[in-house]
Formats: sequence, C-alpha cells, structure tokens
Amino acid sequence: MDAHGRGRADNMDPADQWVLNPQTGEYELQLNSSAPQSPPVPGPRRPAPREGGAPRERTAHEKGYSSEAPARPRPGRDVPQPRRRRAEPEDPEPGRRRGRPKKKSKGKKVLVWSGGTLAFVIVATAGFGYWYIQDLEDNIQKTACGNGACSDGFAKDEAFNLLVIGTDKRTGAGNGGYGDRNSPGHADTTLLLHVAEDRSNATVMSIPRDMVIDIPDCETTAQDGSTKVVPGTPNTRFNESLGQSGRDASCTALTVKEVTGIQVDHFMVADFNAVKTLTTAIGGVEVCVEKPIDDPKSHLKLPAGKSTVEGEQALGFLRTRYSFGNSGDLDRIKAQQAFLGSMMRKMSSSDTLTSPTKLNDLAQAATKALEVDAAIGKVSVLKDIALEIKKVEPKNMSFMTVPVVDNPAEPTPVTVVPDPAKAPQVFQMIQEDVSFTEVKRKKKEQKDAEAARLKGSKAPASEVRVRVLNGSAKSGAAQTTLTWLQTSQGVDKSENGGNADATQKRTTLEYAPDQADQARALAAMMGLPGSALEEGESVDNAQGMPTMTLTLGEDFKGAGVPLTAPAKAPDVDKSTADKTQCAK
Repeated sequence: MDAHGRGRADNMDPADQWVLNPQTGEYELQLNSSAPQSPPVPGPRRPAPREGGAPRERTAHEKGYSSEAPARPRPGRDVPQPRRRRAEPEDPEPGRRRGRPKKKSKGKKVLVWSGGTLAFVIVATAGFGYWYIQDLEDNIQKTACGNGACSDGFAKDEAFNLLVIGTDKRTGAGNGGYGDRNSPGHADTTLLLHVAEDRSNATVMSIPRDMVIDIPDCETTAQDGSTKVVPGTPNTRFNESLGQSGRDASCTALTVKEVTGIQVDHFMVADFNAVKTLTTAIGGVEVCVEKPIDDPKSHLKLPAGKSTVEGEQALGFLRTRYSFGNSGDLDRIKAQQAFLGSMMRKMSSSDTLTSPTKLNDLAQAATKALEVDAAIGKVSVLKDIALEIKKVEPKNMSFMTVPVVDNPAEPTPVTVVPDPAKAPQVFQMIQEDVSFTEVKRKKKEQKDAEAARLKGSKAPASEVRVRVLNGSAKSGAAQTTLTWLQTSQGVDKSENGGNADATQKRTTLEYAPDQADQARALAAMMGLPGSALEEGESVDNAQGMPTMTLTLGEDFKGAGVPLTAPAKAPDVDKSTADKTQCAK
C-alpha cells in the first residue's frame, strides 16, 4: 500500500485531503496531493493576480469550503455527517464513528469511477487509454465521425465495437527523433475491441499496418465544420487509412467496416505521448523477453527476462520491430498484445486501485492523450464504457491478429493480405458475437437454445409464406432476396414488404408458433442462425393468409449468402489477458 493508503502523503495531514463542498454539504476527497486546498470538482476558478503580481487572499468559498463549516476532520475524530436532505430517514447508527465520509460521498465516487476506467485502458498499444474525474472533460479532444462509420451513442445492453488507433505522429517533447518526424500520423497500431452483449467475453483483434486493402472514399470534417471527400485508393497499406491525404479516424473506421464487415461503433486515437504518460502514471508495466534487446532505432535496451518499463522505455518496447521474430510487424504485434495483457493486470492490481495519486495521474494523462468520436466525448459516457469492459474476466479476453498471408502481388513480399480461408470466419464470429474462449455456462445454454430452434421438421418450400422487409440500408436488398427465394428456392408464396420502419443490425425472422416448420425451412435456405428466429405473431398477406416476416439487417451479405457464424473458431494464433507472455 502506498502513502495515501497508510493515511499520509507528502507529509500532508490526511485530514487536509477532505474539504466540505458548500453545494452538497458533504466532505470530498481531493486527490491532488500537491494542492490540498484546490477547489472541489467542479469549483470556481482561481482569481487572477492583482496588479503588482501578488494574488489576493482567496475567500473561504473560493478555497472550496464554507466559512461557516465546522473544522475539517483530524485523525481520531468523527467526520461530520453530511447535511440531511428533506424527508431523509434518521441515521440508524447516529453514534457510529467515521474515519471517512459515507459511501455516497462524491469523493468516494471519484475512486470508484476511476477504478472502473482501469479495465478500459488495457486496450491501447501505441497509445490508448483514458481518463477520469469530472473537470477533466475539457481535456478530451473530439472528432466528428462521418461516413456512417460510427454509432450515435452508447448502449449498455448491447454488444459494441471500439476501434483503438495508435498513431506514429511525432509531436510532443522528445518524439521528433523517432524515424519520420514529419509523419501526418498514420494508423501505426490498430486494435478492434469487441465486447460481447452479455459481457461474458471480449476479443481484441490487431489489424496489421502493412496489410494491403482497398481504402474507400471518405468524408472528413475540419475544425471549422467544413467537409471534403478524400478519394479512396485501391491496393494500399492499411496504415494510410489515417493521416494520408488528410484522412481522419472516421476514414479508418470506415475502412475497417468495408474490409471486415464489422460495424465500428466508436473510436479512440492517441499518439506517442499517450504511451509515455500512461505507463508512467501507473508506475510502469512488466514485460518479458526471451533474449536481451539493444535496438538503436527504437532506443530500447532490455536484459533477458522480466523488466518493468515506463515512459520512453515503454514506447520503445511497443515500437521495436527488429527485436522479435523475423523483425516484422506481425511479431511486433504479438509483443504488443503481451504488453497489453500485462498492463491490464497492472491496472487491476491493488497497488493501482488503492492509490489516489496514481488514479489521478492516470486520469490527467489519459484525458490529455485521447481523441475520441464526438458521440462518446463526455466523461460520463467514457465511464460507462469502462465499467462495461471491466465486467469481462481477463481469462475471457482474447488477443489475436487478422489472419493474413503474404501478398501474392509482390515477387518478394513485404506486405500481407487477409487470409481468404480464415479471415472471413474470424470477421463473421465477431459480427455474430461468438466467443473465441470458453465462457460461462449461461452462454453455452443460450447457444444450445438457439440451435434447438433449428431442429425439427421443415415445411416444403412451396408451403413457406414470407414477406421480406429491408432493414439493411442496402438499396434493393428485399427485392433481390425475394427474386432469389422464388427463382432458386421455390418459395413462391413470398412478397416484398418494402423498407422496414428503421434499420436494424441483425436479420430476424418472426413467426407464429404454428409456423415453426416454415421458419426452420427458411432458416436452412438462407443460413440464418438460431438467434435470428423470433417466435411472435404472423401477419396476413395480400390473400389474407398468415405470413412470416423476414427483416434483413445490416449483417445481410447478399441473397443466398449464409449468415450463420462458425460454431468453432478457425485455427488462429491467440492469447488471453490473464497469462504472462514472453516476447521471442
């Protein structure tokens, strides 16, 4: 336990860390030990100095506590009770002595909320992380996310995909000496974090910077609100989806969606400074290497075995590509994933959780290092995201890389392309919220129940009655599916219901209980998963006959293209956040 945990910090009386907020009548913990009398969050700004340079004496209100308030608590004395609200019941233990404020104290909430963010900061490599405490909101940089690349908000009861981008931008003290000092800030390290709907598991998928793909046209928004379209480029390295030709993070998010089919809900971007400040704030991250490292390009020197790195050393560890494996980006990604797993364990350790100083330093560093899409540019939303990620156990958080093969277009390959056999399966599993780890029994029972819906007798195609609605936002999807059903599958009793009331993420088939055999038949034809089948009510078609409703969602890939995700993950190299990995 650190000095704060023992009751003293920097020779400060622990009582001086608690001040009374006149607006709430409650004592609040001030985390900044260097300024014990700074105003509470939020609070009045410090008055400007008088002429002559000497600041006037601050009033009691400006100092953050009432002039009429009782003396601040001293060691061994009772902490004064908060003011009671009207109609509040009497304290059941009026004589109970208190060493700290009640559980509902805002100071206490600061610690709880800060602890919640720790789970989130696991996912930043060449930079990622974040924040916390209300007055830090102004630190967060916000970027508009156009092109339909992001969601409008954040929902706690849904699966979500967060794109974390570490750039190679060389701004900031000491960063100009790293390689291309004029880099516009490419997507040097990119991670897609998928958190399952039931929070039983999560997947962190690294996207190689040297993976050759087609970058689509994308619209960017300048700070003054003006927009411009950056033309797409075929056969381009993925890292150029950011920075090149003025592309912003929404262009990277759109590129991920086009390449993988996975909808990116939100993004976060950070540069070299983020790694240095965040790792220093938590007191370093333990790494392990199988052989000594002396890399002049990344300025990294480490002995074989375990070491603790922070600041410049931590940045060097994440940047070095000549110290591992065949000196390529793929081996560097493995080392970065091991770093993140170790960082997650450090963030969750009692050494960090019980240290107000570390939590405050982390909050300051993270908020100043982040750039996020505008929809999540508030501390309250970032807190919610962090707490949802925190629900995932480390053993059920998988790290992997997009399956790739050498680029066949190059005589001597130096770039890679997605593996046509494995990559689509990985992408589909993430789209369908399928875990890459063994998770709770509840998850297995859910999958078994979904599979059971597909078992049983199936009606002949000629007896299947269905209307098709387009909720996919893809023009003409309902008609192409209808044509395919009638001409290729013999489902003559089908009709086009037009557009759905709103777009939806997943394709669904609603049927009445007596239409189960029809539903199973249609699911088999289209490759629908059991989760797409919803027992409900039928509607009458034009002939007055009861009809099922098939609503195509954003996961719709085309008429006749199965939506069913693989039941088992393909053979890919992966690890989990709970185990120590030594970089080779």
